[in-house]
Amino acid sequence: MSAPNKVFKCQIRDVSFGSNVTVVEPVNLYECTIGDNCFIGPFVEIQKGVVVGSRTRVQSHTFICELVTMGEDCFIGHGVMFINDLFSEGGPAQGRMDLWKSTLIGNHVSIGSNATILPVKICDRVVIGAAAVVTKDIDRPGFYAGNPAKLLRPL
Repeated sequence: MSAPNKVFKCQIRDVSFGSNVTVVEPVNLYECTIGDNCFIGPFVEIQKGVVVGSRTRVQSHTFICELVTMGEDCFIGHGVMFINDLFSEGGPAQGRMDLWKSTLIGNHVSIGSNATILPVKICDRVVIGAAAVVTKDIDRPGFYAGNPAKLLRPL
């Protein structure tokens, strides 16, 4: 059996950390910004250009791709997936960042475990239920769940 051609190890590289941040390894954090008093759980990847606001908690097995900006006082549950490529040309953008879209998460947003967040804007004071799929902007505080996520009740 031959050795693999490339081996990528877990790393923390070129991260701008606020004060009092807790990171539980293994993680992949690179070229991102993590605000004050944040918690980043194990098996999390946060890609370049991502901003995580102060006092935000990111639970294990979460993937936060490029072009995501997150407000303060958020909670991101286990296994949450953020998506920036909508396969607009029938498949992966293959590194064509001009096809990627951004996501903006407001303040005081809680996202339940295993939710999927497509490129959207989510206003302040929103709760996204576990396993929800957010496909459209959310501009009204409240509780959202389902696939696609829909307003269950205002907050």
